[in-house]
Amino acid sequence: MNDLHIPRQNHILNCLPAAEFERLLPNLSLVPMPLGEVIYESGEKLQYAYFPTDSIVSILYVMENGASTEIAVVGNDGIIGVPLFMGGLSMPNRAVVQSAGYAYRLNANMLMKEVDRSGGRRYGALNHLLLCYTQTLLTQMAQTAACNRHHSVDQQLCRWILLSLDRLSSNQLNMTHELIANMLGVRREGVTEAAGNLQRAGLIHYRRGHITVLDRPGLEARVCECYHVVKIESNRLLNLPPRKAI
Repeated sequence: MNDLHIPRQNHILNCLPAAEFERLLPNLSLVPMPLGEVIYESGEKLQYAYFPTDSIVSILYVMENGASTEIAVVGNDGIIGVPLFMGGLSMPNRAVVQSAGYAYRLNANMLMKEVDRSGGRRYGALNHLLLCYTQTLLTQMAQTAACNRHHSVDQQLCRWILLSLDRLSSNQLNMTHELIANMLGVRREGVTEAAGNLQRAGLIHYRRGHITVLDRPGLEARVCECYHVVKIESNRLLNLPPRKAI
């Protein structure tokens, strides 16, 4: 294992009892997650599950004309590969690395073997964690849909930045306006205007695809209710520790 990366940096793996963790450990492979890499395409059968440590993956719904909208983000709080243990094996979504870093990869068969080891989904710490995480993911997807319909681009951008920060150990993000626009499903000009508004308010500094958060409490005061709904549900189900204000 790389000294700078350990599986326990992922929340699900970190919460496993020693016996379950030790069974998985020999089968976990540290893999790089380059910015923009497609982890899986819509309808593709999943061969692996990924447990991000310091990377973030966007789950995108892709339309027939190629347009896409982000419906959820997954980082060190969760797992890429929910369909594997929910019985679907594939999903009508695309998973793309939004923030570069690393993840631990586990063969799909090994994951299912562990899920089935203690009598199926109802038993075992891993099964419980996976199901709780799935509920938080569904909450995030539902709230994202509501946010995109009812709230301003400024508020959507605040939500996106805060959700990303919750899954990183720094206050910096690398993302161009064009990529953010694709994630949010809005025009690039709208993102440019929203980022400008946040910068003029002293909440962020943006330059050449690099976002630095200057005032997290200010962002949390400006963001819509959608971020807080997702955050509260994640804390309730996964018992995530609160992140210190910047």
